[in-house]
This record gives sequence, structure tokens and C-alpha cells, in this order.
Amino acid sequence: QLVESGGGLVQPGGSLRLSCVGSRRGFSLNAMAWFRQAPGKEREFVSGISWSGTYTYYSDSVRGRFTISRDKTNNTVDLQMNALTSEDTGVYYCAADGRRWSTIGISAKEYDYWGQGTQVTVSS
Repeated sequence: QLVESGGGLVQPGGSLRLSCVGSRRGFSLNAMAWFRQAPGKEREFVSGISWSGTYTYYSDSVRGRFTISRDKTNNTVDLQMNALTSEDTGVYYCAADGRRWSTIGISAKEYDYWGQGTQVTVSS
């Protein structure tokens, strides 16, 4: 029910913008987040946004470089990624909490809906 787009190959220091859209239902009352998974590593929290869009949260590794936003009219959640490094390489997943009006969770277990993922590769 979630579809990501915007991944690709980018050089170190470059930027990418990921987008996630709810394909069959809206998530305007649900907290949403981005996770990523690098080869051989566990899926990790990247950034989350509250159902209202008022609150956002970032992992220490991306804070100051990534910006999450949401557009309730279009049912989308975007992740603007700047100053990318090789450490940002991985598959990026969009996730939605199934509970309405929930706070931002940082554990994958707190999210009920997932996209198929989009590959981000940072390499020269």
C-alpha cells in the first residue's frame, strides 16, 4: 500500500529526494517514517514524521543532512537527502504506523505498512 520512488546512483556529496505515496489508502492520521537497510546489516530508522506533520525526528547519522516532509493532500511523504556519503547506501523503505494519531516510533516493529523499498547507492 506504500510505493517509494526516487532512488538511484549518486556521487558522494550529492543529493536525492525520495518520495512515498499511499497507493490504496490514505495515511493522513498516521505517523510515517523512513528506514534503510545496508547489505549485511539490520534495518535501521532514518527519520519519522508525526501524523500532523508538526513533529519530525532523525537518527544521529542523518540529522542536519536529511529532511522529511509530508503532503496530506497528495498522501505523500518525502525524504530530501543532502551531502550523501557511502554510509548512506542501502535500500530505503517507507513505513506507516497502523495506529491513528500515534507518536513517532524508531523501531520497525511499531510500523504496520511497508513499501517495497528503493535502492540508494552513493559511489564515485
